[in-house]
Amino acid sequence: MGRFHRHDHGEHDHGHDHDHDHDGYSTGPERIQVLESIFAENDVRAAHNRKALDDNGVRALNLMSSPGSGKTTILAATLDELASEFAVGVIEGDIATDLDAAKLAGRGAQVSLLNTSNGFGSECHLDAPMVARALQDLDLDVLDLVIIENVGNLVCPAEFDVGEHAKAMVYSVTEGEDKPLKYPVMFRSVDVVLLNKIDLVPHLDVDVDLYEAHIREVNPTAQIMAVSARTGEGMAAWYAWLRAFRRA
Repeated sequence: MGRFHRHDHGEHDHGHDHDHDHDGYSTGPERIQVLESIFAENDVRAAHNRKALDDNGVRALNLMSSPGSGKTTILAATLDELASEFAVGVIEGDIATDLDAAKLAGRGAQVSLLNTSNGFGSECHLDAPMVARALQDLDLDVLDLVIIENVGNLVCPAEFDVGEHAKAMVYSVTEGEDKPLKYPVMFRSVDVVLLNKIDLVPHLDVDVDLYEAHIREVNPTAQIMAVSARTGEGMAAWYAWLRAFRRA
């Protein structure tokens, strides 16, 4: 059937068994109804997740990025900074392995590993039912904040509400300044963009102002924070944002 996606112009999947007519691409009414049902079911489950979090006084953040952006490194530094101040839970989403979960172990947070491989394929994102299962492994009644580290992907994760209260993404300067324009759904969906690996700017042909300008083209309101997870540069602003988010 392919992977289902919901964009600004509607819903469709990326499989190859589409119905066609002589005038071009067409999904047909039955396919559209199926997609609407899938997303509606996800949104209902997301609302249940959010209520469970709210009932326990827990704030949840959906943290997204492409692979290799430094998302797990930023999360590890975040736990080192904040886990002694308030109780943090992490849902670690990955297609396979526990490598990232192992990097986060021993940093003062509860960690719930969520692999998306199911024997029939590998999902490129987390959805609300997956997060619902992972929440069962966290003691919500003692937590203040849950960070959901989504699967590394610049397309699918942005399209699924999982019950979070806000979305953030990590965007590395090594990815190229064109990514906000090529993947606008992701950049448009987030409240915060962490422009990571700025310590590499002197060694690259990089115009940070152009990176930020392209983000602003698709998302005028997101907070943009230039950071380096390796050196710690700029991370204080991120920690301050999380502290305020937790109190909200």
